Amino acid sequence: MRRVVFLLASGAVVVGLAWWLAAMPGDVTLRMAGLTIETRTGLALLGAVVLLLVVLLVLRFGLALVNIPAAIRRWLARRRRERGDAAVAQALVALAAADIPAARGAASRARDLLGDTAQTLLLDAEANRMAGREGEAAALYHRMESRPDAAFLGLRGLFRQAMAREDWTEAAALARRADATRPGAGWLRDERMALAVRIGDWSEAAKLATTAQPRLGFATAAAEAVVDPDRALSLARRAWKDDRGFTPAALAYATRLRQAGREAKALSVLADAWADSPHPALADLALATTADKLARIAAATRLTIGAVQHPETHLLLARLTLDAGLTGEARRHLQAARAGGLHQRRVWLLVADLEAAEHGSTEAGQRAQRDALHAAATAEPDPAWQCDSCGAAHPHWHPACPECRSAAGLRWGGRKRLALGSA
Repeated sequence: MRRVVFLLASGAVVVGLAWWLAAMPGDVTLRMAGLTIETRTGLALLGAVVLLLVVLLVLRFGLALVNIPAAIRRWLARRRRERGDAAVAQALVALAAADIPAARGAASRARDLLGDTAQTLLLDAEANRMAGREGEAAALYHRMESRPDAAFLGLRGLFRQAMAREDWTEAAALARRADATRPGAGWLRDERMALAVRIGDWSEAAKLATTAQPRLGFATAAAEAVVDPDRALSLARRAWKDDRGFTPAALAYATRLRQAGREAKALSVLADAWADSPHPALADLALATTADKLARIAAATRLTIGAVQHPETHLLLARLTLDAGLTGEARRHLQAARAGGLHQRRVWLLVADLEAAEHGSTEAGQRAQRDALHAAATAEPDPAWQCDSCGAAHPHWHPACPECRSAAGLRWGGRKRLALGSA
């Protein structure tokens, strides 16, 4: 409706202007080259307007003719772009489907149509890498590295190739260059941490870890690996303060304290760790410098003062008292350990040793030993360091799982019987 009203109004205005021009008084005379033209003023103005319109149309038509080649070029470029975009989409689909020949063909067409852009170079490089043409892929990654808009992509590709061929030195250098190109990239941080774990650079791994548990383990491993005693002691103290119940950190700190001649402080650290989380390795380190059997019992009593009723405390004292010939005390502690929930193989093996020491080769003693050994064969597995990621069990702690290289950490504890075969 508005359109109709506008057209009617416009027509009325045009008719009014034409009427006004036709009714305008006066004449116009034009003399040119001996030719004289006389007409009314209104018609002269109307003729001038018509002439102007004709001139404008002629100029517009001329400009259109002049611009035809440029328009054709633009049309061809648009068509080329559309075909190039289609080739890029085909390459992406082929890569996702692992159709390597199709991916290489589509990536090559995309480069021909669109030129060497960051996108087309990456597609061609990935297609060649998946085809096993590592040399050609590396050449394309290097070309990307030389471009400001694709340097990170090129370095990432080269880094992945170095990791795949286990060239850790080259991978570390590429990671540093990639970090300088795009600082703080999350993918690169994770990859650099994985690389640090691979090569055992625990200080670097601790800096790059984003969660507390791996960072604590890496810091502990760094304290164990550092040669400089002062720096090692500082790293170990920092790790221990982060979690005083983390057995590896307490062991690392106590070891460094002992090496520095601070025996009393080392024993205090071990006692604090035992009170928080009893572990056999703490007792092994605490008693390592004590040879006398009765003195070892006394030292163990001081070590376990913060957890006197814990089953691990009773098991430790049972082993030491049995070694000292105190079979009555050993039996009492073993009974307390079993009452506290320990039914593992190590407990029953110690029971068998106790029966052998107390009853010797008597018939009752041999029967008791057989019963204990039978119970040991069917008992729960002894505790171990178990990987949170793959479930593999290890007798000794590692900052990263030796089986799956996971940095999630190893956790000390009892295992299910199914884990025995993988221990």
